[in-house]
Amino acid sequence: MNAASSFIGGNRRRDSLVLLVVAVLACCVPIFFNRGLVFIAGMICINAVFGLSFNLLFGLSGVLSFGQAMFFAAGAYATAVLTKQMGLPFLLALPVSAVVGGVIAGLVGIVSLRRSEGVYFAILTLAFAELVHLLIVNTAILGRNDGLSGLSRPLLQLAGWRLDLGSGDNFYYIIVLVCALLVWFIRWIIDTPFGRALQAVKQDPERAEFLGIPVRQHRLVIFVLAGATSAAAGALVAPWAQIVTPDLAHWSNSTSPILFTLLGGSAYFWGPALGSLVLSTVFYLTRTLVGMSDLVTGLLLLVVVVALPGGILGMLARWTRRKDPP
Repeated sequence: MNAASSFIGGNRRRDSLVLLVVAVLACCVPIFFNRGLVFIAGMICINAVFGLSFNLLFGLSGVLSFGQAMFFAAGAYATAVLTKQMGLPFLLALPVSAVVGGVIAGLVGIVSLRRSEGVYFAILTLAFAELVHLLIVNTAILGRNDGLSGLSRPLLQLAGWRLDLGSGDNFYYIIVLVCALLVWFIRWIIDTPFGRALQAVKQDPERAEFLGIPVRQHRLVIFVLAGATSAAAGALVAPWAQIVTPDLAHWSNSTSPILFTLLGGSAYFWGPALGSLVLSTVFYLTRTLVGMSDLVTGLLLLVVVVALPGGILGMLARWTRRKDPP
């Protein structure tokens, strides 16, 4: 099985089992580790979804976007405004924030996909992301450069049932649950006829168009879905970090899912999640060394590009094939 088919044609039952095991292990983190590491584990879950959302666009359809941070930030700010300033329940704010990200992605995609593709599309998405960043820093209701702070973790109320997410590790478990559902949703898209059509579009757009696949419409739909899932991941950041800042929409944050994907392996479904785990571990281990995190990250990416073009999972796949009997 080649790299491309491993991403599209993987065993859904196996991936579901992996997701279940990972979710169970994530739920065990508060039992064995301190609150600081629990916070990092929550961010790893969120970043894993962020990376998988990007790779849903890049790995499945071949569309490269440098502006995913605008959707991530849109979800975070939408949740902050809806819950803090408008008093909307978190369970309602979460899907609304995902819709906000999807709508923004739709508007950006309609303009960008109509006018360009390839590198030009990537640059256009970067330009739109910077526009969103400038909009945030110049909008009073969004806190301008200071962002929105003092966000409280919500109180869930449903049919007389109450759960204070500000107590203990309750919100962490909600993050694990929501992220698991988002990962399952992303995995489900890949196995649909729509997902298989996108793979055909990635391999040969002209041939796919000849076969009757509306290439531009399919790319627009997947761009919207990637924006919505990125926004849903961002929506979890607001109450988890209890602050949102314009840095969430900065171009540098758009590089994060790209780094996760390249490091883990863009041709493999779990590549971005593994990349998120590895980079977060590097950042944690080098947190007391000024500038060391960026240096180590740069070295890791250099190694991936030069020696491991398939990422960590690509390397493991090659090792496995070598050990298989002829």
